[in-house]
Amino acid sequence: MKKENNRYSRREFLIQTVGGAAAAGVMGKAGLKLTAADAKNAKPPKGMGAAARPITRVLGRTGVRVPLVSMGVMNADNPALLKRSYELGVRHFDTAAGYQKGRNEEMVGSVLKEMKVRDQAIIATKIPPARPEILDQMGDKLVAEDFLARLDQSLARLQTEYVDILYIHNISDPAMLKRPGLLAAIDRAKKAKKARFVGFSTHQNMAACLEAAVPAGHFDVILSAINFSMADDKALLDAMSKAAAAGIGLVAMKTQCRQSWSRESESAAKYYEGSIWHAALLKWALKLESVTTAIPGYTTFQQLESDWPVAFSLEYSPEELKFLADPGVSLALGGVCRQCGGCAGSCPAGADVPALLRAHMYAADYGNFSEMRRALDEIPASRGLSNCLDCAECRAACIRGVKIAHRLAELKAIFA
Repeated sequence: MKKENNRYSRREFLIQTVGGAAAAGVMGKAGLKLTAADAKNAKPPKGMGAAARPITRVLGRTGVRVPLVSMGVMNADNPALLKRSYELGVRHFDTAAGYQKGRNEEMVGSVLKEMKVRDQAIIATKIPPARPEILDQMGDKLVAEDFLARLDQSLARLQTEYVDILYIHNISDPAMLKRPGLLAAIDRAKKAKKARFVGFSTHQNMAACLEAAVPAGHFDVILSAINFSMADDKALLDAMSKAAAAGIGLVAMKTQCRQSWSRESESAAKYYEGSIWHAALLKWALKLESVTTAIPGYTTFQQLESDWPVAFSLEYSPEELKFLADPGVSLALGGVCRQCGGCAGSCPAGADVPALLRAHMYAADYGNFSEMRRALDEIPASRGLSNCLDCAECRAACIRGVKIAHRLAELKAIFA
């Protein structure tokens, strides 16, 4: 990629990241469950035989039984893909209030209504709280009322009276899990039968958030990032096991490690376009006993065809084993941003480096500029991208070797 005055060409960046990516249970009084008929109607992948059935697991104390593979809808914008997913046997669909400025929820609601299968689908949505300094100004009562008002907006977009899982979105500070206003909101949502189960999603400081959730007793489900690059993160894996043992259902996201490291490594890149990469990494995450299901964010029918067979078997193929054992891949995994926060204080200008890297991930790796914009807007102005614009040399450093300067240069290119 060319450099122009220490910045990347915006046009070239967009072509390489977005253009390249583009080319490339039933409701009852006892609760939701995947019935025998649902499992029987699931369509097995080619070569598995008509009698093959997807593997299902129970989502903690919720009693909900779901196939191993669910759908992360965030980056998808094709209703036909969601419809085909349901026809194959996917039953759990994960969205959020802010995805595609609400259009993602609208698509989920429209498709399930058109198919007349709302009572056989599991919808999860996420609502982010305001930043802590704003929450402090609002007071607990207003915090709860604001959260519930936004839930009502989500329900309207989803064309449903309830969601099966309601998450407080993007928790990185365990102290947020003790906020009376937020706890009151999810409690009221359950009592009003607008949410069957409640929990939170976490991308950063995940181990600490999971640890804090166990004694709290408020949360039925947690959505956490976990992938092969975190295989040595004992604190996170132990926290996940404790949460699962306590009856909290764990849903895995970002399982397929779709980040810039794949483009930065020839060893990794040679696997990326095929199904080996996606299936192997998805299987690794689902082999964790603490995980109930994963929500891979597939956006094409080809990716669906790579992900869905994993629901039927977690056995690695010889090619997948070769990929996981490749020294070049293992080395490249050091370039995966875990959102561990280790770089937080390394910027002399005071930029929120972890948050900026997350925004970069949405743009460069998912081609989702709407989500990138939302992630940037969540950063306080005093710590945002403007702190980086005049830097001739980036001094932010990662304790694991993530190429921060390279990724922030790409992020700045969008605004060049």
